Amino acid sequence: MTGPAEIERTLKKYFRDGRLMVMPRTGVRRQAVLDHIVQLFEPGRRYNEIEVNRILRPVWADVAALRRYLVDAALLDRKHGEYWRIGGPVDV
Repeated sequence: MTGPAEIERTLKKYFRDGRLMVMPRTGVRRQAVLDHIVQLFEPGRRYNEIEVNRILRPVWADVAALRRYLVDAALLDRKHGEYWRIGGPVDV
């Protein structure tokens, strides 16, 4: 992705009314989608799995896969049943 306009076009392509329609297979489009989703999590806060599922379910039905994608992309981390945000853009 080269800039904000291209990221916005990508997000419009994959989301409808805040819901992910299809997960991009790999690469920069998937990363843009995951960066967008991780914005739902507050930096510095820990979430249990039920809270994570509650946050992700309105975005995509397969919350287990989405959790795994966020962890694999180094956007969320997990340990002992807790998740926390470790990456993605942060508005200040």
